[in-house]
Amino acid sequence: MKAHDGMYIDGSWRPAAGPDTIAVVNPADEQVIAHVPAGTAEDVDAAVRAARAALPAWAATPPAERAARIAALRDVLAARKDEIAETVTAELGAPLPFAQRVHAGLPIAVAGSYAELAATYPFEEKAGNSMVLLEPVGVVGAITPWNYPLHQIVAKVAPALAAGCTVVLKPAEDTPLTAQLFAEAVHEAGVPSGVFNLVTGLGPVAGQALAEHEGVDLVSFTGSTAVGRQIGAVAGAAVKRVALELGGKSANVILPSADLAKAVSVGVANVMSNSGQTCSAWTRMLVHRDQYDEAVQLAAEAVGKYGDRIGPLVNAKQHDRVRGYIEKGVAEGARLVAGGPEAPREQGYFVSPTVFADVTEDMTIAQEEIFGPVLSILKYADEDDALRIANGTVYGLAGAVWAGDDEEAVAFARRMDTGQVDINGGRFNPLAPFGGYKQSGVGRELGTHGLAEYLQTKSLQF
Repeated sequence: MKAHDGMYIDGSWRPAAGPDTIAVVNPADEQVIAHVPAGTAEDVDAAVRAARAALPAWAATPPAERAARIAALRDVLAARKDEIAETVTAELGAPLPFAQRVHAGLPIAVAGSYAELAATYPFEEKAGNSMVLLEPVGVVGAITPWNYPLHQIVAKVAPALAAGCTVVLKPAEDTPLTAQLFAEAVHEAGVPSGVFNLVTGLGPVAGQALAEHEGVDLVSFTGSTAVGRQIGAVAGAAVKRVALELGGKSANVILPSADLAKAVSVGVANVMSNSGQTCSAWTRMLVHRDQYDEAVQLAAEAVGKYGDRIGPLVNAKQHDRVRGYIEKGVAEGARLVAGGPEAPREQGYFVSPTVFADVTEDMTIAQEEIFGPVLSILKYADEDDALRIANGTVYGLAGAVWAGDDEEAVAFARRMDTGQVDINGGRFNPLAPFGGYKQSGVGRELGTHGLAEYLQTKSLQF
């Protein structure tokens, strides 16, 4: 795979400050496909300085012109859609059709949404005898994960640019090639020098340097809750704003009046999507005790078709981690009805699509985020019991409710402690705010709420 041997800083590719590199591995065959530079604090400092120098002019650029540059970026990404998909498949392992539809298609849609918002958003408003100005927060340090590499980049960079902020991006070390491709697209779209900068590197080195840098005004991070806590502590000490999209253990609540077969089928598909590497996946399926045995049988049948349709996990560490959780589930008394810890292939970081029955709410697999193709099915006695179980984790990122009609499902969803709920299989909406309650994070991404994260408020009294 094509890879740059430098950092994209101030509008050009420049040599890294240090000699170290990171090997990029194809998780499907465990072969090294490229090397990228391992950024240092010196690289981060150069990128932040470039972003700060570019900030005044970009912040003063009329919103319509910022919108035009984001629209141009969308068009470049669309023109390179096949290349994006092939790159994601190579470094993440996502099957090519899924990479084309989701990993490439979704970011293009999100970029387009911010091109429109940048041109129409009310950056000024009247409030009595005051004029309220919404201004860019400043330099954004964006730290993105590997599971949806381009989507997570666009979901941070596009609203930041729309708001008038400048950005330094530190992408996940497992998927840096997608980030480099994005930097090429930014350059081709004519975004001014210094407005967007890219530093590849390891989280404890480049990521920490970015979060701690005094020239960064806001840190936007997507990843684990544990790392989110560390970033929050660093930002708090500097009184620096954060936007944190963290872990999840989302509940898929199937009420007795629902179409059980459809709810189970869609629920299994949701968990297996992206090889289970989705923070908002509905990894806990809650079913009424009278329908439980039928639901378990339906899930076991549904998961059977995914054995050859999902890709590998991203790396060896994640592979071992997920298999360890499956072994933990068996040890704690859950019943395997599909899959298991045994590796389905000799090569590659593959895990069998796995379904557990007889899961109780206190089991590890019902409480902790596994981040793999593993579904836990729990039974409940009545709606209050279902709600207690659904809300009974430290997370609150997403979820689903199925019922005989939308009104019944919405009534239950209103009581869930979570940031986003799909009603009877509602489609993903890139304009809807995405983010969590409790330890699933702080702030929102996507749509107007995502743009607001990158703005600060000033009032002028007359």
